Amino acid sequence: MPGLCGVFCFVGRMRLVLYWDTLPGNGMDYEITSSHILYLTFPMEAVVLELVKTKHELRQLLKAVRSEGKSVGLVPTMGYLHEGHLSLIRKARQDNDCVVVSIFVNPTQFGEGEDYNTYPRDLERDMESCRGLGVDIVFAPEADEMYAKGSCTFVDMERLTDRLCGASRPGHFRGVMTVVSKLFNLVRPDRAYFGQKDAQQVLVIKTMVRDLDFDIQIEELPIVREADGLALSSRNTYLSPEEREAALVLSRSLFEAKKRIEDGERNAELIRSGIVDKISSQPLAHIDYAEVVDAETLEPLREIKNGVLIALAVRIGRTRLIDNIKMEV
Repeated sequence: MPGLCGVFCFVGRMRLVLYWDTLPGNGMDYEITSSHILYLTFPMEAVVLELVKTKHELRQLLKAVRSEGKSVGLVPTMGYLHEGHLSLIRKARQDNDCVVVSIFVNPTQFGEGEDYNTYPRDLERDMESCRGLGVDIVFAPEADEMYAKGSCTFVDMERLTDRLCGASRPGHFRGVMTVVSKLFNLVRPDRAYFGQKDAQQVLVIKTMVRDLDFDIQIEELPIVREADGLALSSRNTYLSPEEREAALVLSRSLFEAKKRIEDGERNAELIRSGIVDKISSQPLAHIDYAEVVDAETLEPLREIKNGVLIALAVRIGRTRLIDNIKMEV
């Protein structure tokens, strides 16, 4: 009688078990057929990725999920997923029974002359990434599905949205808060996941959740960087090789500022001016803002203490990049 051999591995949340019979003879040759592939449902269940385009279908799918008492995690994105997004999805997969990834380039957060029409999009590629990480639902609506004709209701905020990106991109955070509120209402997640690279956005969303009594836990995950320090961004695809090298001035100026603070410097203006000088030495870089602020209020600091956010927005050529470092002092 031939012997039974096998191996198993994990694919997303699936445990894939492959087994085969050894052929008669030397026992070193194996015959493997598709009929010998099994999917086991313990301790993990196979995940079938659903692509959803409408709010109605999304609600129906999640109604069934909640009827089983399962937890739901939401990762809101504009797509063209990179390792930063994938780190959020992995954490959501770890924390929740059901993971929803939204892929929607939101027109209301783009201003006139910005890159809404050229923002990178590749849904097929994003679906493969989500499938590989065991995502349950990808919600990828069109703009007219998210915003009914004649939509005139928005979510807005004072103070926190007047500074940094809010000052240079008027209306941006109104668009962000509106679309995130809509996603929260549609998905009703237990947890939602955001990256620290958009530090002001995370603070605005946390404040909105508090002020409007959303029963959602906001999870903030660290910035993911390339090996040379460049913060991952979908907009990095706009950069030429020369611009890509020039863009390293952002992270390098932040790392130098962090080292100075760790060495004892507490004068915020000296830290800020050092960053400005460093970035200004790069001919392709044009500073939108470089600020040292309180991490909770975004108020400019004179003395570095407690929670500190050092935030940058810099144009490299025609591409606007943001980066930051958060510290406790």
